[in-house]
Formats: sequence, structure tokens, C-alpha cells
Amino acid sequence: MSDLISSTEALLKAIISPLEWVMLLAVVGGGLYLMLHSRGIPLLKLRPAFKLLFLKEKTQGISRFQALSAVLAATVGLGNISGVAIAIHMGGPGVLVWMWLTALIGMIIKFYSCTLAVQLRSVEANGEPLGGPMYYMQMGIKQWGKPLAVWFSIAGLFGVLPAFTANQLTQTFMNVVEPDSFIALGDLEWKFFTGLVLAIASSFVIFGGLKSIVKVTSNLVPVMVGLYFFMGLFILISNGDAVFPTLELIFTEAFNFDTAVTGGFWGLVILGVRRAVFSNESGVGNAPMYHGQSQSSKGTDEGLVAMLGPLLDTVLVCSITGLIVIISGAYKTTDLNGIVLTLEAFRILFFGFGDQLLLLMVFVFGISTLFTYSYYGVKCFGFLTQKKWGSYYNYFYVGSIIISALVTVEVVIGIIDLAFALMCIPNMVALIYLAKSVKQEMRGRNWIS
Repeated sequence: MSDLISSTEALLKAIISPLEWVMLLAVVGGGLYLMLHSRGIPLLKLRPAFKLLFLKEKTQGISRFQALSAVLAATVGLGNISGVAIAIHMGGPGVLVWMWLTALIGMIIKFYSCTLAVQLRSVEANGEPLGGPMYYMQMGIKQWGKPLAVWFSIAGLFGVLPAFTANQLTQTFMNVVEPDSFIALGDLEWKFFTGLVLAIASSFVIFGGLKSIVKVTSNLVPVMVGLYFFMGLFILISNGDAVFPTLELIFTEAFNFDTAVTGGFWGLVILGVRRAVFSNESGVGNAPMYHGQSQSSKGTDEGLVAMLGPLLDTVLVCSITGLIVIISGAYKTTDLNGIVLTLEAFRILFFGFGDQLLLLMVFVFGISTLFTYSYYGVKCFGFLTQKKWGSYYNYFYVGSIIISALVTVEVVIGIIDLAFALMCIPNMVALIYLAKSVKQEMRGRNWIS
């Protein structure tokens, strides 16, 4: 079994190696192009973006707040709490700078993609909107949009599987609760049991469809983000004398051309981009699938609200996680990685039981992520077949939760990075091709000449 896992890890690394450079060019290069194309003006519209967040329109669809909450449920969670720890473990403190810069570029990408998700979408027979990358590809690019949409949707079936979340939730349970010390079943058996419980719990929400998912996430996510923020802020204030030296270390290591990370300096940059993309999913095309269902009648309104996602999940939450992990010194322990590393950092800095409080938040974040990711897969499968068949994907999705609980985190990260890269390529091509449509609406609102 171990030989099979090792072979799988090696194969995934070999495939991902060239694709990560393509993803770097697509996200960073494409994002910088869109930054220049928009003159960075959307980044100056944060105040109206927060105002729009709570305004409702009397049209069919979910509210902007519900759309953003659902997207944040998928991104603010284990990607920020566990993914940041993985990045620091692999690349050192400097990786945070490249995550921050990618987040700013990601805000522009989210603005364009979610604007297009409202501009170019279809309407169902009951009046509900139906939008997302596959729809703006097909409707906006007449000659070769459909092949791009199919490519994106096939990759999406695997990219949105709950592999990382289920794996890290299981690992959290095993390391904090240590169930085998109570009932000696064995690690593999406990992992299977944990995966089964997660699968059953998720089923109650995801089989209820879009309305059920956004109702639950819009109630859970704001509370959990608030709790995590205040707990993290308390730790940082309590260790205030270490914050500025840590920031100095982060920026020094970010431009360390002799870094020890695999691949040297450029390996560090790519690692930061990969983890930031996984954290806020900018360029991947997931967020437009929720924002495309919004009540917004103007695409740029939805684009501004969507732009808040990377700001909150990468710039805010990832920064808190990263600072705590570095200040604690836990990242220097070579046998700690992923969620286990973050838990140890919180335990060290929060009176010895911070890991237990974090466990509660991680569980809620993780469960909400399991809910929201299922809908992405439903939309991808519905587009590839028929919309009414989309819900059948949920059976495959629920089953994969159990499998994900059993495999190693390295295999999980490899599968997700590969699928996200394959989703990112057609999506960024479509965004650049259709950017003129977004700019035209920006001109109509007197944002740009």
C-alpha cells in the first residue's frame, strides 16, 4: 500500500511540474494584464463593494451576501488554516509575501470573472439565473467557447472533490482527540469511521441543493470568521513584541535568492502562488459558479462584491494564520505539516488549549467547505450532461469523502493542484478574451474613460 502511495505521489509531481509554470503564467501574467486593462480601478472601490454586499435586488436568485458567504465557506477554512501551514513548512516564512501579492492580483481576477458570470448567463424556466465559467465561455466565445467549457467542467469534477478538506478534518480529529486511546480500533479504522460520519453529516445539506447550502453557510461563516479573527488577534496582541520582527523575517526571506526551498527562489514564488490560488481560488473559476446565481442585475456590482473574497480569506485570515505559525516557532519542527502544524502553533500560544478551540472552528469551516464544494461539481456535471442530472454527482462526491479521509495529504495536494491548474488555463484564456465586455460596462458606469 505504501509503495502504491509513493508511486502516486511521484507521478503527480512529474505531471504537475510543467503545469505549475503554465498556471503561474496564467494567474500572474493574466492577472497583471487585467490589472493594467482595468487600471486597477476596482481595487479603489472597496467601500462601495461593502455597501453592495448587504443590498438586495428584487429579482430571482440568491443575494450577494449569500453568494459571497458560500464562496468564503469554500475558501476561508482549511485552505487558509492548513494550506498556509503547508506553504510555510515547504517554503519558509517568505512564502507569505507571494501569497499576498497573488491575492491582490486575485481580487482583479475575481472582479472580471464574477462580472462576466452575471453578464453572460442563461435563465432557467422558473426564472432562476444560471451562470459560471462554462456559461460565459460558451456564450461569449462563439467559435471555441464550448470546447473550453467542456475542458473546464471535466477538470472541475475532480478539482472540487472534498479531498483536502476531508483529509485534514480527519487528521485534526486523529491528532487532537486521539480516539484510539479511548477505543483501540487502529488509525485506519478510525479514519474510515471519521470519513463516514463526515459523509453522512454533509449529505443532509448538499442533497437539499443551492438554497439549502447558502442558507447554512450564510449563518455559519460570518460567526466562525469572527471567532477566528478575534482569537488570532488576541494571540498577536499578546505576542506584540514578536510581530514586527516576524514581518521583517517574512519580507527578508521572500527575496532570499539562496532560499532552501525546492526550486530555489522561483520555487518559493511558485509555491506562494499555488497556495494562494488554493486559498482564494482566484483564476480557477469556482467563485463565478455561485456569484453567477446572484440577484445582481449589473455584472460589475457582483464583481465588486466577489473581489472582497481574496481580501478576507487570503490577506486577512492567511496573514493571521501565518504570523501565528511563525511566531510560535512550530514551523521549524520538520515532522509537523498541514493542520497539525497550525494546531501546534495555537496550542503553544493560547494557554495550552488553543488547539482544542481551533478544532471546533476547523470542524465548522471544514463542514461548510464540504457543503459548498459539492455544488461546484453539480454544476460541472450538469453542464456536461443535462442540468437535471447534475445532482447525481453528489453520490460520487459523498463517497469520495470516505476515500479522502484515508489517503496521505501529499497525494491530496497533488490531485487538487493538478485539477486546479487544468481549470485555471481555460478560465484565464476566457477572461482575457472577454475582458473588453467588462471594460465596456465599467465605461458605462463612468469608472474608466
